[in-house]
Amino acid sequence: MNVKFLATAIVTGLLLNVTMSSAPAAAQTAAQQAALESDSTFLLMAGSLGLLQVKLGKLAEKKGSSDVVRDFGKRMVDEYTKANEELKAGAKGAAYPAPVLLRQHQQIVDQYARMGKSDFDKHYMAEMVSQHNEAVQLFQREAKDGRVQSLKQLATSLLPTVQDHLTLATATAGTVGADVTATTEHVRQGS
Repeated sequence: MNVKFLATAIVTGLLLNVTMSSAPAAAQTAAQQAALESDSTFLLMAGSLGLLQVKLGKLAEKKGSSDVVRDFGKRMVDEYTKANEELKAGAKGAAYPAPVLLRQHQQIVDQYARMGKSDFDKHYMAEMVSQHNEAVQLFQREAKDGRVQSLKQLATSLLPTVQDHLTLATATAGTVGADVTATTEHVRQGS
């Protein structure tokens, strides 16, 4: 009887040992998966935001009433076309699919495509401040917390450009009289 009890205790102990030692591995795997999803989210959002900037920039070149808005739009087309190539290469190098324009960003493009010239400048520049605030936060998060080293480096290298775009967007918005106080307040509260 003692042998039977002892055998049961040994088997139970071994099972507990295996179960307990695999728990940290499972937790580690879950943490790694979450980190990879974070990198995936970065690529998805950054790629879509870049494509959005090119499409809206082209609209600004056509619909902008003022030279500063048309110039801003042209600059966004030029600089985000280059950034999008870097993001595409980064995605390929990290074995992720190429960036695509997300539905939420396509809806923004559609909204601005329907907008008349008289309303375009103020709305576009307010949108640019909002989108660049979002982009700065996205790139900062990836530069700080990214797990795929090549993507972390990419975010770090592109972050100063995105920050410059935010500064330029804010200045240009002020030039055309766009109200960006709600946008900047929202970002301050979220930071």
